[in-house]
Order: sequence, then C-alpha cells, then structure tokens
Amino acid sequence: MLQRGDAMSAVEQDGKIFVGKSGDKAEYLTLKLANRHGLISGATGTGKTVTLQVLAEGFSRAGVPVFAADVKGDLSGISATGEPKDFLVKRAKDMGFDYEPDRFPAMLWDLFGVQGHPIRATISEMGPLLLSRLLDLNDVQEGVLNIAFRIADEQGLILLDLKDLRAVLSLIADHAAELTTQYGNVSKASVGTIQRQLLVLENQGGTKFFSEPALALSDFMRTDREGRGYVNILAADKLIENPRLYGTFLLWLLSELFEQMPELGDPEKPKLVFFFDEAHLLFNDAPKPLLDKIEQVVRLIRSKGVGVYFITQNPLDVPDTVLAQMGNRVQHALRAFTPRDQKAVKAAAETFRANPKLDTAKIIMELGKGEALVSFLEGNGIPSLVERAMICPPTARLGVITPEERKAIIQASPVKGKYEQQIDSESAYEVLQQRLKDGTTAATAPAPGQPQPASAGGGILGGIGGFLGGIFGSSTPRGTRLSTGQLVAREVTRSIANRVAGQIAADLGKSLGGKTGGTIGRAIVRGTLGGMMRR
Repeated sequence: MLQRGDAMSAVEQDGKIFVGKSGDKAEYLTLKLANRHGLISGATGTGKTVTLQVLAEGFSRAGVPVFAADVKGDLSGISATGEPKDFLVKRAKDMGFDYEPDRFPAMLWDLFGVQGHPIRATISEMGPLLLSRLLDLNDVQEGVLNIAFRIADEQGLILLDLKDLRAVLSLIADHAAELTTQYGNVSKASVGTIQRQLLVLENQGGTKFFSEPALALSDFMRTDREGRGYVNILAADKLIENPRLYGTFLLWLLSELFEQMPELGDPEKPKLVFFFDEAHLLFNDAPKPLLDKIEQVVRLIRSKGVGVYFITQNPLDVPDTVLAQMGNRVQHALRAFTPRDQKAVKAAAETFRANPKLDTAKIIMELGKGEALVSFLEGNGIPSLVERAMICPPTARLGVITPEERKAIIQASPVKGKYEQQIDSESAYEVLQQRLKDGTTAATAPAPGQPQPASAGGGILGGIGGFLGGIFGSSTPRGTRLSTGQLVAREVTRSIANRVAGQIAADLGKSLGGKTGGTIGRAIVRGTLGGMMRR
C-alpha cells in the first residue's frame, strides 16, 4: 500500500510530485520537467481548482514558490489546515494511503489592496503595447500613445502614474502641429479618446495599480523556515469583473519575469511556477503582434526556470502556437452539447499521446468529478501515454478562509508594510506643473520631440548612451520610446548584451537612489510585452 508519507517523500528523493493514481500506477509530475509548462482544462465543476491546489501543494513541498490568481476565492484555503472530510478520507483510502491534513505558507495579494498586499506598477513599466490593449485603443490611437512615451523619455519626464500620462498627452496635444513633421499626424481627437479611456480606467481602480512602490518580483520567490515555497495568491474575484485589466495585468507580470530573471537552462526544479486561471481572457481579442510576443515569452521563459500553467474550460481557448508549448496535461471532463464542444473534445483527445488501451475522446465525456486524463513529460521530455487517473485529495483546506484568518496571514507576511503605503514621487506631472508655475516658455524649455540637453537630462544616461553607441551604433526605429542616451541600448536586449545592459540599469538605479532612480534604470531594458522590442 502506498503511504501518504512515501508519496510526499518522493518529492525530495526522486524529484517528483505525486498527482494521482491510474489503476495501480502512481502518476507523477517530474520537477525537472515542470518548467516545460502545462495545461489544466475541463468543464465547470469537474475539479480544475482542486487539481491546481494539488499541484501548488506539491510545488510548495518541493521548495518551489507558486503564483496563482484566485478567481473564485477558494484557493486561499491552501493557507489553512485541511479538514478530514469523509469524501477526502475515502478518496485517499481508495488510492491506498491515509489522509493527513496540512497547510502551506502563503502571501496574499490584491491589486486594490483590500484582500492582500497591494500590487503596483508604473506606467513606464507597462509600456504602450499592453496599455493600448488595456485601453482598447485602435492603431492610430496606439501610435499617438507611442509618441507620448517617446516624448516623455526625450523630455526627461518620468511616467509613474495616470496623472503623469495625462499631463504628457496634454503637452503633445498643445504642440500637435509641431510634432506632425517628426512623428506623423497627432490628432487632438485621438488624444481626447485616450484621455477618456484613462478616465474609465481611473474609475475602475487604475489609480491604485499605477503608482509606487512598484512590485519587486523577488518577493514572489520566497521559502519559509522549513524550506517550503510560498504560495502567492492574487485575490481576483473583483479583478475578474474587468477581464481586460485581469488579462493585461497577468501578461505584464509574465513579461516582467521574462525580462528580470537570469538564464538557468534546465534547473532541477523551477524557480517559480505561474498558474493562469481563466486563461482565455489572456487571448480574447488580442492582436497578432501581441499573440506573437506571448508565444515568444512562453517559449523562452522555461530556460529561466519559470513554469507556466494555463487553466481554462476549453483547450480551444488557447492558441495552437501557445498550446504546443504545454508539455504537462491534465484534462477533466468536457461536455459535447454543441458542434464547438464536439470539436473541443476531438482536439483535446488528439493532443495526448495515444494509449491503445483507451478511447480518449469517449473517456473525456465520461470522466467523473475528481477524475482526469493525465499525461506528464518523462525521460527526455517525451509525453507519457495518456492515462485515466483519480486526482489525489489536497491536504490543505478546500474552500475560502475567514476575514480574520486573512488578516492574520497578512499581518504575519514577510513583506508586511512594504507595499501598503502609496508613494507619489516627483514625475512628469509635477515637472510640467512646475514649468507652468515658473512661466517656462518654448524659448527656455526644449520643445516636445527634442531631447533634453546634457545638463538637464543627460548626465549618467548620456554617458551610458555614448558608451553603448560607440560599441553597437545607434538606431532609432519608428515607435521606440527611449531617450537619446537609451535608444542605443535597445538593440542589445536580445543577446548577451542584454545582461550587460541589465547590470548597467541595476547599477544606475542604485547610483541615483530611490524609486525614481530604479524607474529610470528599468527604462533602459524595458520588457518584451512592455513595447520596447516591437518590430
């Protein structure tokens, strides 16, 4: 008989996570191959969230931090000790071991700062590509937004929050005629549309997200005293009411991980595992350039030790180019009531490595709650034959935690007090307001579209720009948004020089000090989905 302790010790001894059983065979997810990504799919109520929790518990036991969006609010129970309910005890006994309750270290996050630590980002970090999607802008309006970012960099105007972006948009609207010859037509109507969309974003709580202190991704990658990985839970029950904000935020987070984490090759276990619930929201109405970037990030981020797991009802929700990267699969039941459902069942069955003993398409429609078809990578990364398995019961609580328990977890958090107080640093809005107060005119201040002189905005950045320019040459493709000294560094971000530029950015942030210095430093190597590497 397989003892629960034996199954868990396999995590450390054999580098595997016990997921369930198919007949007498134990089904394991190999930690060394967990960064090859995965997919959990199935109809509503078939057990996707339970499978997510089982995997999250296994990763935590193995010392791997986890990030997961809690859309329904019940994933937070992983932080509380499980209860030996009859159906859990019975399932464990049927699988050959005794049920043992457990709990796992967790950190709670919330974009709005209500149910967890606030998560914030700056406008500059988000970039025009993702911001355009968030604001639902057309191509012309996105072009105007790119111009706003470019001019902000040339003028030394740091974009941290929404009022900064509003101020820069007002600036280019006032100088629209002057900008036309250099950047193309800048319509005041387009600027007005962007301003209106920013107002909508503000009403949806955008002012809380776009501000400082910005999130330090290293805070996601923590372990407790026992060596267990922290499970970072994003309260998304309110966030999901704005699907575009939800999807764009997760894409930004993935992009930041891709840019900031170093190359690791194939580690013995992931440095972080990301679970994306309601994955279809990441791809709905996404333009092809953005889909291409998502595919690129998903394909390459595994070499940085990050595993990405999509959770969705229908495998067809995930584009084929992204689905092809998902090596570890858990397929819960699907219902074939419509032609599209029938197509989904067929597609799901064909993505598994066929097992001659199973009629995969038929079984997908017959699976009971807690059952799933599973196929995990093994050996040299080859998918195992698909098997019908019973998913093991999670050992932490199934369901929500109480407000009192949530408060206690936040109070005991290792990042308590780090993000709670919002900071309003001097940035574009304050600089432009000061110019108006001082009566600065076009004769005494650089016009939009013209770089700041060295004394105003050159300094360290100018020196870095000159140094890198001498080595790599300068190129100014249309649509970039870096300052004169930073334009050159753009071309080296795809290669070894990316790491050099990253080190320069880190050193620059330290030399300038504070959050403002960090923001300028990060602008040198902006993220892939942030818009810097657009073609």
